[in-house]
Amino acid sequence: MHISNILIKRIAKGLPGLNMKLNQAGMDDTPEEFVQKTIFSAFYLTTGLTVLIATILTQLEILSWMTYLFFPFMFIVTLLYMLKIPDVKILRKGKDISKEIVFVGRFLIIELKSGVSLYDAMLNTSKNYDVIGEYFKKIIDKVDLGTTMEDAINETIETTPSSNLTKVLWQILNSLRTGADISNSLSSILDQIVREQVIEVKEYGRKLNPLAMFYMVIAVIMPSLGIIGIIVLTTFISIKIDLIALLAIAMLLGFVQFMFFSIIKSSRPAVEM
Repeated sequence: MHISNILIKRIAKGLPGLNMKLNQAGMDDTPEEFVQKTIFSAFYLTTGLTVLIATILTQLEILSWMTYLFFPFMFIVTLLYMLKIPDVKILRKGKDISKEIVFVGRFLIIELKSGVSLYDAMLNTSKNYDVIGEYFKKIIDKVDLGTTMEDAINETIETTPSSNLTKVLWQILNSLRTGADISNSLSSILDQIVREQVIEVKEYGRKLNPLAMFYMVIAVIMPSLGIIGIIVLTTFISIKIDLIALLAIAMLLGFVQFMFFSIIKSSRPAVEM
């Protein structure tokens, strides 16, 4: 038990910035707890997949014992993949924030120009926006507990997974420290964010054309011609294709389709038009 704890602590220390990533991802675990849970989850998942694959190979009368030789490799790959869960959650949160950031910025500007205090403007924001509202609610809760507005904003900046929201909070913080007009500072940074989002949309449009072409060639044309070629060959050569082979081809095509859709979805900019 003592040796396992030492190993877990070494793995946690070997992952730079893990504590910060867990905070930004909204995960309450300590680095050691996260590593321990990840190791157990990877072990159980790898064991289940290994037994499942071995069972299928046994039914097909294939050397199923070879599957167990790949268990260490499968475990390491699964563990490395699951250790990236905080990064995936941070990326997802960042995209969700980017969808709201322009609307939140405009909402704050309207509130402040209407004579509403910064505290009340943040409180109203926390009630009207689901994603970014959580971060403003944290600021309000800290202020209610006696923390100054500047310290509350500064602490929230450290756990913000979005660079755009960080820019907005920094502008508010700098305006509080210098006494400048917050609404004017927000207007300038909001214009910059909008320009960046327009550039992202244009770049996405340029990427989409070649992706669509590759999708048509690899996921539509080649499989169609391949199936026709297989049918022709089986007619002349008298090769028998059983149900398992057809299912394997269908699964391969489905995987290719899924990969293309995942690439297109992941490359889409997080912008609400």
